[in-house]
Amino acid sequence: MNPVVPPYYPVYLDLTGKKAVVIGGGSVAERKICSLLKARADVKVISPHLTKRLKREKFKGMFRHVCRSYKKGDLSRAFLVVAATDSQRINEQVSRDAPCLVNVVDKPALCNFIVPSLVQRGHLQLAISTSGMSPALSRSIRKELEKIYGQEFSDYVKLLKTIRKEALLNIKDKKIRTAFLKSIASEKIIKMLRGKGLRMTKKFVEELSKNAIKKAGQ
Repeated sequence: MNPVVPPYYPVYLDLTGKKAVVIGGGSVAERKICSLLKARADVKVISPHLTKRLKREKFKGMFRHVCRSYKKGDLSRAFLVVAATDSQRINEQVSRDAPCLVNVVDKPALCNFIVPSLVQRGHLQLAISTSGMSPALSRSIRKELEKIYGQEFSDYVKLLKTIRKEALLNIKDKKIRTAFLKSIASEKIIKMLRGKGLRMTKKFVEELSKNAIKKAGQ
């Protein structure tokens, strides 16, 4: 009998300064560690061996390294734990011992959270998950989305941050401001980004902003 797939609750975590313990130092662990470092987690790695890249990151002081195999007690005060060893026995032990969020690579039944396949475009993140049923399909969908959402979307999100800040300051009428903010994040804008690029979209949005400010001042 197949285990019941849990109804996962999608969430983005702020890991800044949070203790993350990774058990393992191979190529799979490397990917997990680099992602955690990018999220500004306080990373501790427990493994008798490290990949070349991880050795370089360790030398730069990017994470703490305990050069030995996993022992009970290594997960003390951890906010998040990742087990990425080539030992099923150790991975199962880590899963049992973890008092917090735990992910065992490629073993959803041993996890209380799973990591989605991710399309990263600056501050824009598109997460894809099949609830652990088919990571391969998640990767295929990710590759398709990478073609659809290019660098222009990353640049536009940066632009939106500035425009939204200006709108909050300059468009005093809440109703007009809300309508404006919705208009610059509409399907029409998405199509314009793809069809005409960032430069033309920026001009269009700046014109919308001028009109909204003028309307709010009347």
